[in-house]
Amino acid sequence: MATPDPITSLIRALNAPVAASSDYDLNPDVVLPKGRKLRPAGVLVPVFEQNGQARLILTKRSSALKHHPGQIAFPGGKQDEGDIDITATALREAHEEIGLEPSNVDVLGLLNSHETVTSFTMTPVLGRVRQSFTPIAETGEVEEVFDVPLDHVLNATRYSVQGRRWWGSMRKYYTVPYGPYYIWGATARILHALADAVDRS
Repeated sequence: MATPDPITSLIRALNAPVAASSDYDLNPDVVLPKGRKLRPAGVLVPVFEQNGQARLILTKRSSALKHHPGQIAFPGGKQDEGDIDITATALREAHEEIGLEPSNVDVLGLLNSHETVTSFTMTPVLGRVRQSFTPIAETGEVEEVFDVPLDHVLNATRYSVQGRRWWGSMRKYYTVPYGPYYIWGATARILHALADAVDRS
């Protein structure tokens, strides 16, 4: 039986049962307050094909930002009142942050939500970029736009668990580095869940 191409594997993975994730998954000692209010956010997980290889677009956040400066992230942000749904949020934010036109994206589906330490419920929207485009980074938020091979982040063996002290306690998180890019935290956790779903689909 032929091995499905990576994007076909992603589409199959959308039907795999995957639990919602959070920044606290690897830290069972953290007790989350009851009644906490989470704000909705949408991020785009944009994939495209180039020279027969599927690739994933990511951003490096501006070092001037208040939250997660300099970290690797998906294009996206909080849901605005004018967004009709979370998919519209992800597409709007990707347009604003990297210049990707919504009409140039085929939405494949939604991944399970992810709760962040900054009190957002982040919904990843999986999308295929139809045609090549020249990314335009929104300099106030994005320092760099780059892409990585999709098979790199879909390979569960490339992930490791690291830790650092945060608010006086050791906190663990997933990492999946690629070249000079240290992909970790919520981005790596979402990609790890996606890799797991692909393996099981």
